[in-house]
Amino acid sequence: MTADAATTASSSATVDGVLADVVEQARVLLAADTAAVLLADPSGRMLVAAAARGIAGEVQQGVQVPVGAGFAGRVAAERRPVAVDRVEPGTVLNPLLWRAGIQSLLGAPLSVDGELIGVLHVGSLAPRRFSVGDEEYLQLLADRAAAAIHGELMRARRESAAMLQRSFLPERPTEVDGFTLASRYVAGDRRGIVGGDWHDTVLLPAGGLLLVVGDVLGRGLGAAQTMIQVRTALRAYALETDDPADLLTRLDRHVRTFHPGQLATLWCAVLDPADGRMRMSSAGHPPPVLARPGGAAAVLELAPGVPVGVAFDAPRLGSEITLEPGGVLCAFTDGLVERRGVSPDVGLERLVEVVAAGAETPDGLCAGIMAALVGDRPADDDVALLVVRRE
Repeated sequence: MTADAATTASSSATVDGVLADVVEQARVLLAADTAAVLLADPSGRMLVAAAARGIAGEVQQGVQVPVGAGFAGRVAAERRPVAVDRVEPGTVLNPLLWRAGIQSLLGAPLSVDGELIGVLHVGSLAPRRFSVGDEEYLQLLADRAAAAIHGELMRARRESAAMLQRSFLPERPTEVDGFTLASRYVAGDRRGIVGGDWHDTVLLPAGGLLLVVGDVLGRGLGAAQTMIQVRTALRAYALETDDPADLLTRLDRHVRTFHPGQLATLWCAVLDPADGRMRMSSAGHPPPVLARPGGAAAVLELAPGVPVGVAFDAPRLGSEITLEPGGVLCAFTDGLVERRGVSPDVGLERLVEVVAAGAETPDGLCAGIMAALVGDRPADDDVALLVVRRE
């Protein structure tokens, strides 16, 4: 690819714009009649048509090719340029290629740091024997184009993940008479990719208040999507039971059935506003900090359990406390207390100190916690924080 071509691809405003630039440049620079890009799906097992020139309907019809099958699948599996001198139904999987009259094909893998992004291929309507020089040139073009495509895909995924999280995180916790709640959520700064942390408060039909702080393992759009599905499932199960241990048991079955391989840690509680009784259960999540009236604060001792999604069939355990008037409970995700190069125990001790010192309002306490533990440095990981005080 020429320097101008690489710059053009890198400066395109959207994924579609980058792909359109790449296929057009490949067609012109290789003096080909057709060009196409197929991108690897999230599973890495399928290639999906994303852009094409000279092959009508390939993108619009959602052409998919398994990695290892057909022409593009072979290029992806072998991770090297592949040339086909004569296109026939037996040599390619996509019927649109030979129906378009393509006689010869040359393809090269798109990859970044060993990760398969997709396949770029060009075709000729007249019989053509692509040379070794053509193969080297197309691979050079593919290598430079892959960086631009990957960068644009990552940007789009970051924006999508951030939008999903903004859409599904409550702006303010649910209000309940006799209690004041406050919260914070901050996306981590690890390459600007958001993850699957969240907090939630829901007033249940029987009058209890569901409190949840959770963390889907992983980062990026996939973690954000799983977070939304887990959050929605938990809310649905809360219409059937208000026992936190039972809620996590049902949620675990849901995740293992519909999201195999996904893991999430959660702290789940149901607060009775009438007397401050709080039943809770943990699925491998850091226990909250409790400050009793008078200022003494400590980390609650809870049975840790295992994350939802882990193949472990022991019954979930629950525990119960009473949040006394003036008492404060602080639930959080591990991004609040963990920093690279620093023991999590140090962050946890600092959190206990800040909660014990108290504040005039839960919102003020949230501000004090974030100032003490996050400060002016971007968080290494996502941070979700939920504070509850009984007035």
